[in-house]
Amino acid sequence: MKRNWIILGGILILLTIAAFIVLQQPGEQSSSTSAGEPLFTYDSAAVDKIELLATSGSVTLEKIGGQWKVTTPLSYPADVNAVAAAVGKGKELKVMSLVSTNPAKQTTFSVDSSATLVRISANNTEVAAFRVGKPSNSWTETYVRKEGSNDVHSVEGLLTMTFVKQPTDWRDKTIFKTDQALLSNVTFQFGDTTFMLTKKDSAAWVIGGETTNSTTVTSFLSALANFQADEFVDTAITAMPKLSTTIAAAGSQLRFYKRPDGKYYVQSSSSSQWFAIQEWKATQLLKRQKDFLAAS
Repeated sequence: MKRNWIILGGILILLTIAAFIVLQQPGEQSSSTSAGEPLFTYDSAAVDKIELLATSGSVTLEKIGGQWKVTTPLSYPADVNAVAAAVGKGKELKVMSLVSTNPAKQTTFSVDSSATLVRISANNTEVAAFRVGKPSNSWTETYVRKEGSNDVHSVEGLLTMTFVKQPTDWRDKTIFKTDQALLSNVTFQFGDTTFMLTKKDSAAWVIGGETTNSTTVTSFLSALANFQADEFVDTAITAMPKLSTTIAAAGSQLRFYKRPDGKYYVQSSSSSQWFAIQEWKATQLLKRQKDFLAAS
């Protein structure tokens, strides 16, 4: 009996040694991050740089003078909502499980070297670096891999909409933005016809001395106060359409040029950037005087 215990003890020792050796092999280490823990921890307010390196194009976002800007592949104000989402998601990568430590399986989870690499820095120091993989079969989790590690984790949520974007998707598409309550008058010019929409009091707007339809005015002001582009026009416009309409408000002038395809080119007096918008969006703003006047 004693001899049997000695043999069993020897086998146990050999198995322990074998397990230790296996766990030290490249790509087969156990993960140091437990389920439920965040993959990274950092101070969101201190984040000052995000790099997104992808095969479709790389983007660098930097906080300069307190303002977020796209600095690569061009210089342009960044979409602050998109940046905030990236900063927040990077900090909230809650580990659900360790799915693989085998380098050969990285392609299976789309976290190999061709996957989008996200690098987040705070106070000029990198605080997170990870590859964004494909969603899980349940579409409630995403596979990610820390850069420099073979551990592939599933984390809570879908990340592709936040991090896997075209460079243009990180740019601020704002054409005109203001506090709606500060608008007091808006001037319209359609060719030789000009009229002004004027705020009479806190609830009423008039054109000349005529009463306007409050629902139409409210809808118009809401669209104007946060006017967003659908596309950026970064190449020279070879055939500029005829000026269709001009709208002036809050010290800015918006010029609309209707294209043959129904879309509109738009440019603001406050920027040299050209934009394009869909026709339905243009119709929210290009109101004639009769559109505003209250039904008699």
